[in-house]
Amino acid sequence: MRHILSRSLVLIALLPLVGCGKKTPTDGADGPLTAATDSSKGASTLALPVVGEPVRKGDLILTVNATGQVRTDATSMLKSEAQGTVIAVTVRPGDRVTAGQALVTIDPKPLDLDVQSAQAALDAGLFGYNSDVYADSVTEGKVREARRSFARASHNIDGLEVSLQKAKMARDHATITAPFDGTIESVAVAVGDRISVGADIATVVDMKHLRVEAQVLEHDLPLLRVGGEAVVTVAAIPDRPVRGVIAAVLPLVDSVTRAGRAIIRITGDGTLRPGMYADVRLETNRLADRILIPTQALVERDGRPLVFVAKDGRAEWVYVLTGRSNGRETEVLPDSSTGVIPLHPGDMVLTEGQRTLTHQAPIHLTPRRDVAAH
Repeated sequence: MRHILSRSLVLIALLPLVGCGKKTPTDGADGPLTAATDSSKGASTLALPVVGEPVRKGDLILTVNATGQVRTDATSMLKSEAQGTVIAVTVRPGDRVTAGQALVTIDPKPLDLDVQSAQAALDAGLFGYNSDVYADSVTEGKVREARRSFARASHNIDGLEVSLQKAKMARDHATITAPFDGTIESVAVAVGDRISVGADIATVVDMKHLRVEAQVLEHDLPLLRVGGEAVVTVAAIPDRPVRGVIAAVLPLVDSVTRAGRAIIRITGDGTLRPGMYADVRLETNRLADRILIPTQALVERDGRPLVFVAKDGRAEWVYVLTGRSNGRETEVLPDSSTGVIPLHPGDMVLTEGQRTLTHQAPIHLTPRRDVAAH
């Protein structure tokens, strides 16, 4: 009896252990494997979207940053050089005009009459002058030069000639034209207005020949050189930088801001407008014939910089030795042990979506906006 009781106690002690063995992935108890995992190798098979840019060989332009304001080389407030009634206004604010294009016309009929009147007065004066000179030539046989000058002054010939020229000039200016190619900023008259000499007509702005007056910190001024490259960006179109050239570095430094001024010449395309504030990158040095990568492509692993290169649908990491950088591009130097630069012009390095990749990860190149969508 005691023997049977001992065996029963042993069986009761073992019952809780039945069915408590450790489960493995093959048991299926932990759920199926994800679609992004290879069931045999455990490696990802999902091709991740990335953005790439090619390695290039060229000049690395080192720059300093500055801010400034866009200005135009010419803003003209046109004024009337004749008086009369406006009979035509052919432009409106915002219209583009070319040099010599008619903008406003004043009724020319009164001006034509003024020319005729001045011409008649001159003819009368010349008649009196000739009569005096002819009479002297009959009585004296030869007219002295002093006598001619006296007769000319007596009949105000010089003054009458000036009056005729003024009348002709006023008639010629009955049509106000654009002095240069530009855009109409404002029109100050309307058809039917009676205007006088000196009245405001319209404002024309040159939108092509522009400049930026950049404020440059005094310690950066010695680095600039006339003829260097400048890149101008405005808040209205931040993705469309405009290239220009450093035209001058002005001599004075502001005693309060400790900044000098550099003049950058740019050619406007209608998007830059005078008065806009601009961010400017000014060339300070140019390192020729360098292997360059986008700075955005650099990733650090184990304290060393590397880039991912797209090859045959996979991302291969390549350790690089970096040199100078301007913030946008970085030069790649020869490897310290082999003396060879591990990248070549045209290699596609990844600039977006690469920071979480592993070596030989499957990828597919896609436009920038598609990566953002993922």
